[in-house]
Amino acid sequence: MSALDENIEKAMSYAAPLRASGVLNHIDGETVGAASGRVFETLSPMDLAPLAEVARSGPEDVDRAVQAAKAAFPAWAGTPGAERRRILIRVAEAIEARAEEIALVESLDTGQALRFMSKAAVRGAANFRYFADQAPGAEDGQALRTPTQMNVTSRRPIGPVGVITPWNTPFMLSTWKIAPALASGCTVVHKPAEFSPMTAKLLVEIAESAGLPKGVLNVVNGLGEEAGKALTEHPGIKAIAFVGESRTGSMIMAQGAATLKRVHFELGGKNPVIIFEDADLERAVDAAAFMIYSLNGERCTSSSRLLVQESIYEEVTGRVAEVAERIKVGHPLDPDTVVGPLIHPEHEKKVLSYFETARKEGATIAAGGEKVGSEGCYVRPTLFTGATIDMAISQEEIFGPVLTAIPFSDEEDALRIANDVPYGLAAYLWTRDLDRAMRMTDALEAGMMWVNSENIRHLPTPFGGVKSSGIGRDGGDWSFDFYMETVNVSFPRQGHRIPKLGG
Repeated sequence: MSALDENIEKAMSYAAPLRASGVLNHIDGETVGAASGRVFETLSPMDLAPLAEVARSGPEDVDRAVQAAKAAFPAWAGTPGAERRRILIRVAEAIEARAEEIALVESLDTGQALRFMSKAAVRGAANFRYFADQAPGAEDGQALRTPTQMNVTSRRPIGPVGVITPWNTPFMLSTWKIAPALASGCTVVHKPAEFSPMTAKLLVEIAESAGLPKGVLNVVNGLGEEAGKALTEHPGIKAIAFVGESRTGSMIMAQGAATLKRVHFELGGKNPVIIFEDADLERAVDAAAFMIYSLNGERCTSSSRLLVQESIYEEVTGRVAEVAERIKVGHPLDPDTVVGPLIHPEHEKKVLSYFETARKEGATIAAGGEKVGSEGCYVRPTLFTGATIDMAISQEEIFGPVLTAIPFSDEEDALRIANDVPYGLAAYLWTRDLDRAMRMTDALEAGMMWVNSENIRHLPTPFGGVKSSGIGRDGGDWSFDFYMETVNVSFPRQGHRIPKLGG
């Protein structure tokens, strides 16, 4: 049996319970269908065959989950941080114990190559471990003194929160939001993306098997315009953490306005990788290709714009085109596959549409630019050259294995091109000139920047974007700023004169 056949057999075995019963909701410790009995199908991106039926929840289901989260909140918020830490460490250990299952089911559900999804469980466990270790001190604050007062600040969990996660790397991104919420003492209602719902059910089952109390984490499946809208509008939810498209983030903000919900948005990006002529070109090319062609290009921090100094433009784009042509496109459970199928026919249609757009706008397709095969949602890694900043392929988030290369003349020109988009999530800069690196990073409009490196995450650092790429920061103590309220208590240090009125 080949490695591919063996992985398919294992994946189908792990997914069998979800396929047999359907991907149901998990509310207050119970696995339940939608109150209406309605379902929808999640499709295999490999051949578009139905993978499983999924509960199509509505407001009644969301309300039930919110009530469960509200009921569980006082006890969980009152659980000492050290005890929350102990439970969340056990969740991390339980995730690691089922790492193979998570990776295989996620590849099956999303089309992401197993070589990348094999790290999803490891990263998810790391998220739980990191935030578990922060739980004992999450409430801590400062002592601020004046001659007459001592002010003591502390933090308190905000209450039940809604977490809405995307379809790209859903398991890892779910843990990235849910782990700090639980560490802070919040309870959670999680609405996973309808295109990739399967591992959300695994996560809540793993968490409760590790000792997370019932009702602390609840999962409600459904469509964004139904279950998602009900969650963002529900008065019992105090905050919404959302990862996804900028347009959807704007809708969620409007939906939550009536109840004054706090929002945290990790949204889209059109991130530049800027290569100057003094860069280490071999490393820069490898990093640029990795950041756009790994994970099918379906990630917010992908380096989707390649900005190259004119003197080395032809050399760099030629090298990237060669890399793109060598990348193996294939079944995501094949260990040799780099690019698997895109998540869904709707998304594939969107990505394919940009190939004709590029031709009409006058860009050159230097590599790829076509669908692979007649089955599934396979798209060849693509490079557009000869692009200008005003083209749609330079301005809009394509969210696939598609890279747009734009030449620049000097620092000023590179900055103009890099900043002239609605987004500002990440930027990557390649130069050996330290002074230039300082000048550029001071002027780039991005929430995160890497110099002479691809995206390497360090969990204590802030993660988030500016402009249309998001609101707020994840990571380190910044996560607790979102999931907790800061309060101040003032104590007198000595007597002071209180004004008398009416005397």
